Amino acid sequence: MGKVFGFGETLADYSVPVLNEREVRAAAGILFFFAIVTFMNAFLMGNFYPTRVFIVAFLMDFTIRLFINPQFAPSMILGRFAVRNQTPEYVGAPQKRFAWAIGFALALLMFYLMVLNRVIGPINMLVCSACMTLMFFEAAFGICLGCKVYNLFFREKAKLCPGDACEANTRHNIQKIGMAQVASLVVFLGLVGVVGQQLHSAASSAITHEAAANDECTPPDWAVKMGHDDMWKLHHNCQ
Repeated sequence: MGKVFGFGETLADYSVPVLNEREVRAAAGILFFFAIVTFMNAFLMGNFYPTRVFIVAFLMDFTIRLFINPQFAPSMILGRFAVRNQTPEYVGAPQKRFAWAIGFALALLMFYLMVLNRVIGPINMLVCSACMTLMFFEAAFGICLGCKVYNLFFREKAKLCPGDACEANTRHNIQKIGMAQVASLVVFLGLVGVVGQQLHSAASSAITHEAAANDECTPPDWAVKMGHDDMWKLHHNCQ
């Protein structure tokens, strides 16, 4: 298990402390799932209670990561369990710590705004969107955006990046995107656009028809005043 307080594992084959990238990505995916669920709950239903609970949990998780040890953070424990049968991919811990410090700062800001002061507004949307963007890129693509910012502030550049992205390398043929693939993507997007337009037109037509039908089945005032509204509906096949 190693020591209680620390950041990253020290291995003889690596010049810097390391973390398991598979575990990190799994943890980011877990957090992103709960983040998007609570975000949409607040955005669509106006229920901010799940969001506040998630913010507290997120802040606690990142506090443990940064100030105690990542291996004791709940999301990292779940991530380790999820990828326990996969071969570890070691990446440099220093740049991850910097990236997670950015996440911690965002979580602290959200805690102050939404949990302590119950502020609701555009600033919350921006901070939440920033957090989810960082987690999504980490989980989906293995791209640590905060790690890229790390290189702007430190003379010693990040080492052991996922997929050897820190080192200059040549793309293999399997990684290259040709014109045929670009054309396939463009055609696909065009077809989706056409289908979307057709579905939108059909939906608009149905709504218009339904509105017109409702108008046709609305008895005129004279029929209502005479108490013949039910008879009028029956005569116009509205019952």
